[in-house]
Amino acid sequence: MTTPQAVCDSSQASQTKTVRLVIKGRVQGVFYRNWTVENATQLGLKGWVRNRRDGSVEALFSDSPDVVQEMEQRCRRGPPDAMVTGLQVFPSSDDPGTGFQRKPTV
Repeated sequence: MTTPQAVCDSSQASQTKTVRLVIKGRVQGVFYRNWTVENATQLGLKGWVRNRRDGSVEALFSDSPDVVQEMEQRCRRGPPDAMVTGLQVFPSSDDPGTGFQRKPTV
């Protein structure tokens, strides 16, 4: 009986969802990137976050679908001083790397 359970566990562990988010609104100069790094690290996500020259914030999140969805919900609210007016989510096949990092502005 332990063999089918082990097979089930390994298939769940290999299920990974990777998405790219673009967050718009008052999201620069309000600690959004650092807040994202803290939350993503707390959830164990892989990926990155960066400012964009158009005033938005872009992020890549990768983990189990439930954890990625939780981070998406957190990003809709953002840190206390942020005012999120738009959030776009795109499926991604980009390599998230091994941890979560803050990247330079693009």
